[in-house]
Amino acid sequence: MSTSLIILAAGQGTRMQSDMPKVLHRVAHAPLLAHAMHAGSALEPARMVVVAGHGAEAVEAAVAEIDEAAHVVIQEDRLGTGHAVLQAREALSGAEGNAIVLYGDTPFIRPETLQAMLEARATHAVVVLGFEPADPARYGRLFMDGDSLEAIIEYKDATEAQRAIPLCNSGVICADATTLFSLLDDVTNDNASGEYYLTDIVSIARSRGLSCGVVRCDEAETMGVNSRADLAAAEAAFQQAKRTEALENGVTLTAPETVHFAWDTWIGRDATIEPYVVFGPGVTVETGAEIRAFSHLEGCHVSQGAQVGPYARLRPGAELANNAKVGNFCEVKNAEIGEGAKVNHLSYIGDASIGEAANIGAGTITCNYDGVFKHRTEVGARAFIGSNTMLVAPVTVGTEALTASGSVITENVPDGALAVARGRQTNKPGLARKLMDRLRAAKAAKKEAK
Repeated sequence: MSTSLIILAAGQGTRMQSDMPKVLHRVAHAPLLAHAMHAGSALEPARMVVVAGHGAEAVEAAVAEIDEAAHVVIQEDRLGTGHAVLQAREALSGAEGNAIVLYGDTPFIRPETLQAMLEARATHAVVVLGFEPADPARYGRLFMDGDSLEAIIEYKDATEAQRAIPLCNSGVICADATTLFSLLDDVTNDNASGEYYLTDIVSIARSRGLSCGVVRCDEAETMGVNSRADLAAAEAAFQQAKRTEALENGVTLTAPETVHFAWDTWIGRDATIEPYVVFGPGVTVETGAEIRAFSHLEGCHVSQGAQVGPYARLRPGAELANNAKVGNFCEVKNAEIGEGAKVNHLSYIGDASIGEAANIGAGTITCNYDGVFKHRTEVGARAFIGSNTMLVAPVTVGTEALTASGSVITENVPDGALAVARGRQTNKPGLARKLMDRLRAAKAAKKEAK
């Protein structure tokens, strides 16, 4: 049976104190909305509809970047969650099977939980995701009769006895798509807020003799983000979970609390991550690699046995082959560092290919940008680039070639050749003392004139 997703993302989020739509604020380098979409994508949905409102144009652009197959509809008037879901009706016209309603500001619902809801649909027409929080606060309550869900009662409409119910509503609902919209047609706004509540479909379903049930999850999955404080708490929760996952998967974190991951960071077993390492999006670190302290990685791939840092930066497009080394105060961007090659210190390697077992001396720079275009540098296998060499791209240094320290290389260097490209040194006997004496005298005269 196919599944469709409806993700509500129309809220302004005034408590965020931001011009940006709430669902575009980031946790682990990805918009909140992306987390919800990725969780739903694990179900391989036939259709995904995002309901946007405030900042719809920005939300639509973000959705296209996350999943170009997803469809965005606009809720012009924010009249409640029930009204928001109804905006997806036309986009889901003819859809068969289940529909799940998710929220763009609730990033941590697990795919396994959503799968459990789909399985519960075998015995219930409507399935609601519930949880028991440490502090029920102002959550809606789930009114149960045994294993049957009888109604969802919004906090502001609940009696004191109903507010004492510990089981709370997450807002996530699963039902047959046709049934969902049929139930929504009977929802009214006769409540304290004057809004059309999605939650009212439970009591309407029961009045039709339809069965409703609950799947329970941990409170951590239902964490919503409504303020900057919530955003910080969500970031902390994500990082703690990701660190625990890494440790359980055989990764050594010497100071786990100092390492920060992106939503898609992948690290192989027996890799070692030292303190204060930050991973941006799109990083893969293979088995046995070592990322040393104070390094920053994004959009890169580090192969088996490679070493990075300390104090290294790998930017998007950096590819380190097996046993390659990028050392302290080095930056690599859009470049391949070959097997066993070394870029050990104080170098910038951008838009380049460095051959296997090549050695890049300290202070080497690939001069890749002419102000308009980027150009590539090719360094052959086992080449030796002397310290403080400027490689002015486009340029090729051949296999087993060598450049003299301090050279500015503007022409290709053949295989096995030595390139020397620097001005001839000239010594002027005694001139240093004469020059310094003259300068000191000028300084003294200036001081005396004051």
